[in-house]
Amino acid sequence: MYVAHLTLVDFRSYATAEVALEPGATAFIGRNGQGKTNLVEAIDYLSRLGSHRVASDAPLVRAGAERALVRASVVRDGRQAMLEIEINPGKANRARVNRADLPRARELVGLVRTVIFAPDDLALVKGDPAGRRSFLDDLLVMRAPRLAGVRADYERILKQRNSLLKTAGAARRGSTSQESALSTLGVWDSHLARTGAELLAERLRLVAELRPYVGHAYATVARGASSDDAGLDYQPSLEIGELTERDDLAERLLGELEVRRNDELDRGVSLVGPHRDELQLSLGNGEQRLPVRGSCSAWSARCSSRPRTLPW
Repeated sequence: MYVAHLTLVDFRSYATAEVALEPGATAFIGRNGQGKTNLVEAIDYLSRLGSHRVASDAPLVRAGAERALVRASVVRDGRQAMLEIEINPGKANRARVNRADLPRARELVGLVRTVIFAPDDLALVKGDPAGRRSFLDDLLVMRAPRLAGVRADYERILKQRNSLLKTAGAARRGSTSQESALSTLGVWDSHLARTGAELLAERLRLVAELRPYVGHAYATVARGASSDDAGLDYQPSLEIGELTERDDLAERLLGELEVRRNDELDRGVSLVGPHRDELQLSLGNGEQRLPVRGSCSAWSARCSSRPRTLPW
């Protein structure tokens, strides 16, 4: 698969742009601030309906314009298709395939598959857990576009549940009806457990598949290292033991929500679920294995007798 032609209208710095591309490697060369990264960002946005640089769509639209357009001619197995996304900040985006409207924009996800690496990706190691969770979920959606709906549902449910926790917490202090708030909260507990379990099960499966690649990649770039010297582990916000199936995880999540109910009411936020999980990269072997974030330099100094070139 490759992109044969890219069209931009009011995207970032471009009023209009027409870029013809060929199979194989392409390099965009120019001075800083000329829009090279914008071209890469546009193709990546078409792939996953999100930017690797900003959290919202508004910065993607050129100043003074109301909307932006990204259109790409994509060739796969000798067949060509026209994919298009109209970006409407504050409104629903519109997606088309071969000029025909799609019922929902997210149905475009996964038709073009991209992998982007940018300086900001160092946050996967150095940054907060939220960035690593987002990385996992982006990859899940690329592999199985239906999970975009699961991800969106979970975020919506989490937002609603947090709002109810604040209301129920206030009810315990006598400002509103506690019984009504807690009754409604129980319904959202079930929703959170169901969607959260599906997301958690998929993350666990993905991390298990990625783990050997992480070790192999580290052994490739770190002199004297073996594939056992780098680890990738998923750390859920609750004890799940060996559970990996969705139904079992849902039951476990629901039980933990009940256990943590008072703490959640006191704090007004959901303390259990995939939104609190961590993806940990580690280096070392046996007892010397330490998380890369915050301790990588200490680890390399401790092992200075074995020269290595760390990839991070």
